[in-house]
Amino acid sequence: MVDVGRARRLSKRIATIVASAIEFEIKDPPLAFVTVTDTKVTGDLHDATVYYTVRGNTLDEEPDYAGAAAALERAKGTLRTKVGAGTGVRFTPTLSFVLDKVPDTAQKMEELLAKARAADADVARIRAGATPAGDAQPYRVVGEEGTSTQDDQDAGDRDRFDD
Repeated sequence: MVDVGRARRLSKRIATIVASAIEFEIKDPPLAFVTVTDTKVTGDLHDATVYYTVRGNTLDEEPDYAGAAAALERAKGTLRTKVGAGTGVRFTPTLSFVLDKVPDTAQKMEELLAKARAADADVARIRAGATPAGDAQPYRVVGEEGTSTQDDQDAGDRDRFDD
C-alpha cells in the first residue's frame, strides 16, 4: 500500500539533500547556476524525479541548459550516494533530473496578460469617444411620454381579437 505522506516527506528530504550537495559539496561550474525547484517520488519509493531550473550568469546571458543537464548526469552517482546516506531508507531511489519549465511558462503567461491588458486599454480608449450608430436609446422605455404602456398594448390586442 502506498503511503502518500511518507513519499511526500521523502521527496522533500531528497530535494533538501540534493540542493545542499549541489550548492556546497559538488564543485562543478555549470551546477553553480542550478536551483532545485521540486522533487517527486513514486509510490514504491524506488524512483525520484528532481525538477530544476537554470539561471544565467548575468541578466543578459542565456542559461546553459545543456551544460547543467550534463553536469547533473555526471554528479548523479554522487548525489544518489548522499541521498542514501541522508535519508536512511532501505532502498535508495534512483534519481532522474528534469528541467522545470514552470518559470518560463509563467513568464510567457505574464507577457500574454500584459498584451491583453494593452489591448483592453486600446478598446477602452476607442470606446470613450464613440457614439451609437442609431438612436441613443433604441429600445422603448415603458412609462415615458409619447410611448405606449403595456396596458395600451393589451387593450389593442383585445380589440383586434374581438372583431
